[in-house]
Amino acid sequence: MSNADIRIKSYEKLVTPGELSKELPLTKEIENKIKESRVIVNAILRGEDDRLLAIVGPCSIHDPKAAMEYAIKLKELSDKISDKIYIVMRTYFEKPRTVGGWKGLIIDPDLDSSYNIEKGLKVARKLLINIVSLGLPVGCEVLDPVVPQYIDELMCWSAIGARTTESQTHRNITSGLSVAVGFKNSTNGGVLNAINAIKSARLPAAFIGVDRTGLTAVIRTIGNDLGHLILRGGDRAPNYYEDDVEHAKELMAKNNVTAAILIDCSHANSGKNCHRQARVLRSVVDQVLWGESLIKGFMIESNLFEGNQKIDEDLSKLKYGVSVTDECISFEETDRILLKVYSLLKRAEKDETLTSPL
Repeated sequence: MSNADIRIKSYEKLVTPGELSKELPLTKEIENKIKESRVIVNAILRGEDDRLLAIVGPCSIHDPKAAMEYAIKLKELSDKISDKIYIVMRTYFEKPRTVGGWKGLIIDPDLDSSYNIEKGLKVARKLLINIVSLGLPVGCEVLDPVVPQYIDELMCWSAIGARTTESQTHRNITSGLSVAVGFKNSTNGGVLNAINAIKSARLPAAFIGVDRTGLTAVIRTIGNDLGHLILRGGDRAPNYYEDDVEHAKELMAKNNVTAAILIDCSHANSGKNCHRQARVLRSVVDQVLWGESLIKGFMIESNLFEGNQKIDEDLSKLKYGVSVTDECISFEETDRILLKVYSLLKRAEKDETLTSPL
């Protein structure tokens, strides 16, 4: 009897990245839209475009129909404010879990622990294509090391979560991603691990992965120079205040890391209370208006409707357009606060004294 695979139940053949891209291809028009959005996002992070980058959308996507309805609304809002705020829709399909629970649309698309991963990959890719077709760019969290091969070409921005920022595997992966990557500070609130991740990701790397044909391969990267810091708060306190941003800037300078910072208005910064996101955003905008140029943007968790809900065994009981993970603000509230931010930025554009530091 072999000593291998003692606890493996089965192996199942999975569609390869190349096969899926042929099944759900990108048109030339979509490819051009993605290239354009990447150029804009990169320019904002480098300080070459003075717009704010806004990563806005559901904590996690579990219903493609609701996500598409949300995307259409978000695109309409984006068109109104695009000269000051560049919106990227948050399209998160994977959820890290400390113990157990739903692991996201790609891993468990039917929300019943059946783990039909091939279906999840197809649903996710098709949804991303549909959203990008609207002219709305998308950003995803990178969790599983292989999943990027299936969706990397569609993204214009990505993130590494607080629990995986310290992972060397994820630092290696991001060194080869085609998009800018935001690293979240640790769950305890410390930012040094994220700064080290930014430094690591910009170096060339080699690791074992899967190529487009599905074969195991040694993947060699050139490094990613568009890593940036996401302040998401910590177990003890939020970290979006001026002193926190100043501390992060000092640490980044000491470590020779380009100081580009996004503020996560949710998670520990809001105490996972969706109503506090507007409070965090208010502080972010205030700092920007007073001349804090290293804050390049923010993140908001938003859905069609406010709040969250548990996944019931009877899936027919799920409320449409309501998060099944963290609390989200409603789209109505999202529309209201982003239009408010836009009006403040436009006012400051006309009166330069509003953006001058004391």
